[in-house]
Amino acid sequence: MLVGPVFTREVVVAPRRPRIYVLRTVYGAALLLLISTAWMILNGPQIIRNVSDMARFGTVLFQIVAPLQLALLTFLAAVQTASGVTVEKDRQTLILLLITRLTNAELVFGKLLASMLSVVSMLLVGFPIMMLIILFGGSSFYQVWWAFAVTLVTCFAAGCVGTTIAFWREKTFQTLALVVLVLVAWMGFAEAIAWLDWQGWGPTLSAALSPWQAILAVSQADIVETASSRVVPYLVTTAAISACLIGVAVARVRYWNPSRDIRPGPAEYSDAVDGPSATLTIEGKLAGDQRRQTSTGRHGHIDDQPRRASSKSREVWDNPVLWREMCTWAYGKKIVLVRLVYWLAGFAVASGLWWLTETGATTRVTADVGVTVPVVAQLLAPFMLVSLVMINALAVSSITSERDGQSLELLRVTDLSPKEFLFGKMLGVMYVALDMILWPLVLCGYVWWTRGMTLENFVFLLIGQSVLVIFVTALGVHCGLSHSTSRAAIGVSLGTVFFLFLGVITSMVMMVSFTGNVEAQLTPFLACIVGGAVGLYIALGWHIHSTALFLAAMLLPFAMFYTITSLLLKNYTPAVIVVSFSYGFATTAMLMPRLSEFLVASGRVKSTDDG
Repeated sequence: MLVGPVFTREVVVAPRRPRIYVLRTVYGAALLLLISTAWMILNGPQIIRNVSDMARFGTVLFQIVAPLQLALLTFLAAVQTASGVTVEKDRQTLILLLITRLTNAELVFGKLLASMLSVVSMLLVGFPIMMLIILFGGSSFYQVWWAFAVTLVTCFAAGCVGTTIAFWREKTFQTLALVVLVLVAWMGFAEAIAWLDWQGWGPTLSAALSPWQAILAVSQADIVETASSRVVPYLVTTAAISACLIGVAVARVRYWNPSRDIRPGPAEYSDAVDGPSATLTIEGKLAGDQRRQTSTGRHGHIDDQPRRASSKSREVWDNPVLWREMCTWAYGKKIVLVRLVYWLAGFAVASGLWWLTETGATTRVTADVGVTVPVVAQLLAPFMLVSLVMINALAVSSITSERDGQSLELLRVTDLSPKEFLFGKMLGVMYVALDMILWPLVLCGYVWWTRGMTLENFVFLLIGQSVLVIFVTALGVHCGLSHSTSRAAIGVSLGTVFFLFLGVITSMVMMVSFTGNVEAQLTPFLACIVGGAVGLYIALGWHIHSTALFLAAMLLPFAMFYTITSLLLKNYTPAVIVVSFSYGFATTAMLMPRLSEFLVASGRVKSTDDG
């Protein structure tokens, strides 16, 4: 049975699911559409005169597609593997696997490889499409093979990170947040080594650790000569780190699981618990029997036994949903660890900004794949994306944990109003993630204070980030209520946030790389915009039959194209107005169906099908 029954079952069942065929088809069609759009951008305002123009197009196209595929599949691998284990924990089915004859290796490798099946299939679909880019010239078969190797090893490493953290942590949000932070810390640490250039070893160490540096090295024409020094060390180092991570998971999976929260025995034997195994000793049982025999007036009934409250009862607010989010450890006490890691990342970004200020490099720009990017933006943009992804993960897990714990239906039949439930969840998520909301704003304020940006741009950043925070919070709650399975809800919610950001970056790179005329590119991008609108409508919930959601899905891609064009032309005021209106309308469109659906589900009003 290959790696074990867990993986064998997935191999047998996966081909029967339409989802895997839809993912592969959509991924392949998206790559072909991206290549066609790039060709239309180049062939529209410019005239291709000779073979060298075609070769330059092929070179830039490969430099765009290869990093895009790496980022996309790495994110999918991390989320798929992490959610594959967290769903088992939330449904309390992991403990059933632990009591079988499955060995630790069969369980860990089975879950890892089963979750990686869809990612590997998408990578195989992209391989022949990458080969087609060679026909334009400017790239070689060696580059495609090395890009395939770098992407595969990176995806496997991200899967090992997701699997190990998911088996270690108990709560879904803890797992997703730590996975995102570890991946960002991986990238940030490798790039920081290159910046510091400690004793001249910085570029060498960075090339051995950074997937970004590896994929950039693959994109260069001299890959045949530099592969042994720039790509092979990365593959070896990443494979070794992956082996160590998965080895730790195999060795500790039964120590971490089940968690100690569900291990304690009966209260009367609490003094006889021995170590983490929570087994009762013979002496503890005899002592408990003796106490029960000598007690008077209890008659063997548990209700007759006097009990002493361990703590004072707390007063619950009028909105118990908001009270639970704000006044209890709804996401586990180990969320402190998540916050600690996030604060460390924030201090690292702050240190980088301070270093840029001291060296006078806050206005310096760098060019990657032909696009000039301010150094300050290279630090702030990933950190802001991480904050948005973590807030979205917290929002969607606040709903999926209720459903998996079989308490969501109980909440729906109480006297809670829809407004109390939805806004209680959203405000509670924002309260728990308050530091994730404020940290990026504080860093932007520091850049403005050191004259790294104007006051106008700082205000626009505050408005745009605030609108996006509200949007990702509402999106997480909406996806959690729209999908019946936690894995689908988590994947759609996090994927929507990540793909929106990745789509914006890819569009900006293509606009600048192939031509400087960004005002006349609506026609080449029209197919991508329409395809993005359809995908966004499906992600937001086509089955809800909401006209507002349909309009929001159709409006948002056009609004983002106009925003990108305005940013490239340095027209910031129209950009922030369009972003605020489009995302604000999308947020309202997601919340309105949720209010009416909550009323119907709780039985307080009749649906149209009831007559």
